[in-house]
Amino acid sequence: MGDWIEEGRKAPDFTLQTHTGDKLKLSSLRGSYVILYFYPKDDTPGCTKEACGFRDLQPELTTNQAVVLGVSPDSVESHQQFREKYDLPFTLLADPEHRVAEKYGAWREKTLYGRTSLGIVRSTFVIDPEGRVAKMFKNVRANGHAEKVAAVVETLVAG
Repeated sequence: MGDWIEEGRKAPDFTLQTHTGDKLKLSSLRGSYVILYFYPKDDTPGCTKEACGFRDLQPELTTNQAVVLGVSPDSVESHQQFREKYDLPFTLLADPEHRVAEKYGAWREKTLYGRTSLGIVRSTFVIDPEGRVAKMFKNVRANGHAEKVAAVVETLVAG
C-alpha cells in the first residue's frame, strides 16, 4: 500500500493491457490531459454510473484534448464486455496485480459492512500535458464525479 501521489508531482509512468489486449504506456499520451480514474469493479452500480458519466461527457472532454483511462483489477475480457455493454468510448486498463493502483495510492485498506480488506479506493488523477498530477480526487462518490473532473479540465485548459 503506497501513499497517495501528490498534486504537482510527476505522474508515475506505467504500461498496462487495454480492453483490446494491446499495451498502453502512460507517457505515450504526453501533450494531452489524461483523466486516470481507478474504480473497483466492472459492471457494478457505482462503477457503471461513474463510467457512464465519463461516457456522456466524452465530447466535452475531447474538445479539451483530454483522454480518459479507467483502471481496475478486472481482466481484459471483463473490460471488453463492460465497454460493449455500456458503449464506453474510452480505454479501460487491466491492473490485476494492482501495481499501478499502488503507485498512485489507490490500493488501500477499506472497510465495508464492518469488514476490512484491501482494494481499490475510487479515485481520479488529472495529469497535465507535461506528465504532472494537476488534480487529485480521493474517495470519490460516483454521482456527479465526471462533471467535477470535466470542470477541472476545462479550467486547466483555459489556463
